[in-house]
Amino acid sequence: MPQADTESLSLARAALSLRCLPFRRGFYEAVESQALSSEELAQKTDPASPLTFGPLSSDRAEDHFLWLIRLGVLRREVDGQGLTERVRLTPLGRQVLRRWPSEIPRAGRRQRIVEALRRHRPRL
Repeated sequence: MPQADTESLSLARAALSLRCLPFRRGFYEAVESQALSSEELAQKTDPASPLTFGPLSSDRAEDHFLWLIRLGVLRREVDGQGLTERVRLTPLGRQVLRRWPSEIPRAGRRQRIVEALRRHRPRL
C-alpha cells in the first residue's frame, strides 16, 4: 500500500476515534502545550469542564490514553528517568485537529458503537 494511502487511513481512523471519545478540543490543546496525567485530568473534570464532555475517572481516562497512544495521537512524556504517566500530543494528533477549527464534532450513536467494537474487539 502506498505511503499516502497509509497516512490517510491513519488520519481517518484517528479522526473517527477523536469524535467518539469524551475529550473536548480543550483537552487536546492542553496536552499540546503541557503534559497531563490521567489523575490530573480526573481531578479537572466536571459537567462544565472545558476538557471533557462529563466526569471521567482516572482509570477510564487512562484507558482512553492507551487507545490514543496506539493510534499515534498521544505519546507518553519522557523525563530524565524514562517514560512517565503523563501524555503529550503527537504530530499526527496536531494534523488530525487541523480538520476542525473549533470543537470536535461528536460522532453519532452508530459510529460510537462501531468504534467501541473495533477498539475492544479488533478481530470481529
